[in-house]
Amino acid sequence: MRIKKISLENIRSYDEVEVEFPEGSTLLSGDIGSGKTSILLAIEFALFGLQPGQRGNALLRNGKEEGGVRMEFEVDGKYIVVERRLKRGKTISQSYASLEVDGDKKEMAVTELKSRILELLNYPKEFSKKQNVLYKFTVYTPQEEMKQIILQDSATRVNTLRHVFGVDKYKRIIENVSTLALKIREEKRLKEGQVASLEEDKQRIVIKEEEIKKMKFQLGDLKRIYLEKLNKRKEIEKIKEEFFKKIEEKNKYVKEVEKTKILIASKNENLGNNQREIRLLEKEIEEFDKLNFDESKIKILEEEILTLKKEKMKIDEKRLGIAGELSSISSKNEELEKLKSKMSNLEVCPTCLQEVDAIYRSNVLNKAHNDISRNKQKLEELEEEKKNMLARMKEIEERIMFKEKSVTELRMLKMRIQTINEKKLRLDNLRKTIEVLEKDISFLEKHLQEINDLALEFSKFEKKFEAKKEELNVALKEERVAEIREAEMRREIEVFAKQIEELKERIKKTEEIKKKLDYISELELWLSKKFIPLVSYVERNVMITLRNEFSSLFKEWFSMLVSETFNVRLDEDFTPVIEQQDYGLDYAYLSGGERTAIALAYRLALNQVINSLISKIKTKDLVILDEPTDGFSDQQLDKMRDVLGELDVGQLIVVSHEQKMEDFVDNIIRLKKEQGSSKKV
Repeated sequence: MRIKKISLENIRSYDEVEVEFPEGSTLLSGDIGSGKTSILLAIEFALFGLQPGQRGNALLRNGKEEGGVRMEFEVDGKYIVVERRLKRGKTISQSYASLEVDGDKKEMAVTELKSRILELLNYPKEFSKKQNVLYKFTVYTPQEEMKQIILQDSATRVNTLRHVFGVDKYKRIIENVSTLALKIREEKRLKEGQVASLEEDKQRIVIKEEEIKKMKFQLGDLKRIYLEKLNKRKEIEKIKEEFFKKIEEKNKYVKEVEKTKILIASKNENLGNNQREIRLLEKEIEEFDKLNFDESKIKILEEEILTLKKEKMKIDEKRLGIAGELSSISSKNEELEKLKSKMSNLEVCPTCLQEVDAIYRSNVLNKAHNDISRNKQKLEELEEEKKNMLARMKEIEERIMFKEKSVTELRMLKMRIQTINEKKLRLDNLRKTIEVLEKDISFLEKHLQEINDLALEFSKFEKKFEAKKEELNVALKEERVAEIREAEMRREIEVFAKQIEELKERIKKTEEIKKKLDYISELELWLSKKFIPLVSYVERNVMITLRNEFSSLFKEWFSMLVSETFNVRLDEDFTPVIEQQDYGLDYAYLSGGERTAIALAYRLALNQVINSLISKIKTKDLVILDEPTDGFSDQQLDKMRDVLGELDVGQLIVVSHEQKMEDFVDNIIRLKKEQGSSKKV
């Protein structure tokens, strides 16, 4: 990896700055607080973003709403530009992230960008979800943090280094294998419980198979008994069926007897009816023969009726004329009465207005009186004549009615004569029918006797049928019992067979479980007794090898920085041990320059160990040293030339406020701070 350029906007003490990094070693020079470390923090932010526990206000310049970092670098021939921005809201958060690889730019989520950077740098995946320990211990470690790891308690330091070296995977392996072994032991106990009944199940199969043999033998006997009962029942049913047919035949005869009796009764009834009808017909014919019927009397009576009707019509016509005459005379009398009344009171003539003469009045009144008298006499005569006519008409009507009645009676008698002939024919037919009925009745009575005898003959089968019916019920019960016993035995055999199959299946599964049990028992033994001790052994040897290499490099780097009077090494916990003339020295009692030398030597040695251990990471040729000479004497500063010259890296960035360091590097970038803002000089 080669850092080409970095641009800062509103980051820490910078308003805006662009810094280019040439090849070789580069010194970021400036007074304390001039913004040197801000450049290093910006590089780390560009690569990995805000780290867990790191707050945005540690990077975003006070009073600014937005800020960002843009860094250009090369990895494996690829030109990469990464950009991240910060925005102030309720909190300060990353608002934008993008990655450009060989001109192909993509905006990304913060976590996605970090994963892509780690992929480009070829950092192992196990470091993706943790703080950038690999970067910090191989590329850039703030000097105080390196002193902090030296001062940590031994357990924390060892765990940190185990993680950095990737040796903690052995611990994880042991922990995972121990967990696996625990689960295997649990499964082993479970399977031991499952296979505990294996031999007992095998013995059960033997016992049940013997029992099935016995039951099959018993089943043969039961089947034979059942067939005997079945055949017996069928034989009884056959005989019972024959008896039933006889009974049905007897019932048929009984029904025929009843039908014959009904038929005889019906024919006797017909015979009686016919005999009664014959007697009635004979009597009626005898009575009719006594009658003297003359058909000419009807014609004479009809002529007499016609003559009477004509006479009645003439009288009626005359009566109507008299009635008209009576009405006319009555009307004349009424007018004459009116004239009399008028003339009696008339004094003056209404026409000529002269006084009416008394003689004239008297003559008129007398004439009217005489006319009225004559008319009344005429009316009395006419009324008498009318009365006589009505009496005559009544007499004629009575005679007509009598004669019409006689005609009707004669006609009815004529009709009776016609029916008498029919009745005589009917009488002959009835006599023939009676003869046939008497023969039929005689035959039926004879047939009735015959079928009565047959019905009586077949009645004896009813008792035999009832006996066989009872016998059949017993046979059916015996057959059913035998069938049930056979079925129960079959079911019992099926149950036993099913139990045997289930036991065999269970034994099969149990034997498979036993095989697995044997396997996991061997596996658990191998994991516990061989694999875990082997991993522990490998882990110890790896740690010993790393510690030896680390200690040797640490000693080498330290000897370059400090006089030979000191002897240094690393103990089992990777704690620096400092000795002078065989006396141990406590780190806390060393001078500031000596403590810095210890930290720098520890840092450089750790860098070499990690890069040799993880050789494929793309940052192995980049080293950033932050104030590596804090507290150094002039003599120690002179030795930094040798140290820097010994570092075999493609790009070295050193942060220092020591002016003497400018003589030890290829390039110098000067920084200063004016009016609270850092700038490049």
